[in-house]
Amino acid sequence: MHTLSLAEADGRAAGRRVALLWRSATSAFVFAFVTGVAFAAEPDTGSFDRLLRDHVQMGVVDYPGFQDQASFASYLAELGKPASLQGRNDQLAHYINAYNALAIQGILDGLSPSTLLGQLRYFKLKDWAVDGRRISLYDLEHQVLRPLGEPRIHFAIVCASRSCPFLRSEAYRPELLDTQLDDQARRFINDPLRNRFDKATRTAHLSSIFKWFEEDFQGAGSLQRYISRYVDDREVAQGLAQDAYRIEWLSYDWNLNGKAPRR
Repeated sequence: MHTLSLAEADGRAAGRRVALLWRSATSAFVFAFVTGVAFAAEPDTGSFDRLLRDHVQMGVVDYPGFQDQASFASYLAELGKPASLQGRNDQLAHYINAYNALAIQGILDGLSPSTLLGQLRYFKLKDWAVDGRRISLYDLEHQVLRPLGEPRIHFAIVCASRSCPFLRSEAYRPELLDTQLDDQARRFINDPLRNRFDKATRTAHLSSIFKWFEEDFQGAGSLQRYISRYVDDREVAQGLAQDAYRIEWLSYDWNLNGKAPRR
């Protein structure tokens, strides 16, 4: 049997620690650890919350209302500083708010996901200051939010498009997060513009979000079973819980989810 030397043991232990850190790269601690910067307090969401209440109605965004707002610029600047996030709900609320705020700023900056090239620029090529690092919206979703293991983020993060979930008229808060995410899930799944259920043919016409991220919903056993938890119609819910529906995917409308900003 090969006996590990102290150096080998230390090396393997260090490797395991590094792997664990990368798997938890959703935490602000990792950002600060990698960059060597000190933690700052978590950004105050109060100003962002007020802007959402004033300029988002039933998911329709008044983008001009966010333009030239010193409070919005200040909130974005705070997002760029390393944040001290104590728990999973703090992380989820913080990064969902960050995603939504940066998605709004992307529109104000003249970006748009309405074309394939526009999606590349909007999601992947533009990077933002978040927690002391630069990161794209794509990586914020896929490398930070999704690894936290909360599928309801897909009903909360909004990329400025009509087929996205409604942008909530309030900021996400750790102490309210479970209620807020449950409400977002129910609103999205039961919205006939985003998901439709034909009982006669047992066909579920689903948002492409469920196709793109189907693996995130497998904790319930299947996508249909996950959706059944939130469907208001009891008969439809029972059919979905038995995987009895055929799925068809709805086309995604990438047009702007509100009033365009001033140019």
